[in-house]
Amino acid sequence: MKDVRIWFTKDNECRYISHLDLNRCMLRALHKSRIPIWHTEGFNVHPYATFPLPLSLGFRGERECMDVRLVEEFDFSDLISSMNACLPLGIRLFDVTEPLMKAKEITFADFKIRVTAEGVSPDELYRNMKEVFELPEITVEKKTKKKGIKEIDIKPYINRINVERNIGGAIINITLPAGSTTNINPLLFQKAVEKYYGLEVYFDVTKQEMYNADMKPFR
Repeated sequence: MKDVRIWFTKDNECRYISHLDLNRCMLRALHKSRIPIWHTEGFNVHPYATFPLPLSLGFRGERECMDVRLVEEFDFSDLISSMNACLPLGIRLFDVTEPLMKAKEITFADFKIRVTAEGVSPDELYRNMKEVFELPEITVEKKTKKKGIKEIDIKPYINRINVERNIGGAIINITLPAGSTTNINPLLFQKAVEKYYGLEVYFDVTKQEMYNADMKPFR
């Protein structure tokens, strides 16, 4: 048996597919394309597949991945073409590799956020975005599993940040904690903009890359 990591993009209308539905979609494609993957044993037998860092609903993903276990040799290029033929156009496989890192090693992720707002000029929106990230603290309400809703300062969680102006408003490139230990959703910054400026802004979020604690790309 061989563990493999399947890399894919998730975009267009498929970004609104929930993680549960994505899992079903991928397993159905594996079944239809007759990929020889390992199934769990016991009473409830099902195909083995895990997603190291599930993508939030509505987010685009440039380097998403799924781990499966092959029970026999299968050409990686054939796996990609076979599965793509069974998937919606918004989900495209682009690589298959042997996993070099464990899912629990994921610590950070890069996000690209396109920010737009109705009734606000691109220049004003860009200035507001710059000002928000220059604040000494950025406090918002965050839902936690143990304490329910609590107010936290999300400014210290920013690992890297760059705000650029574009035709529609602003583009934010930001690196945030992402993983099983600490996870900061980029949409918390949308809450911050709405809180501090009273603006209704739209965040179009793309997750681009994942890293371990040493900022080495997750592979």
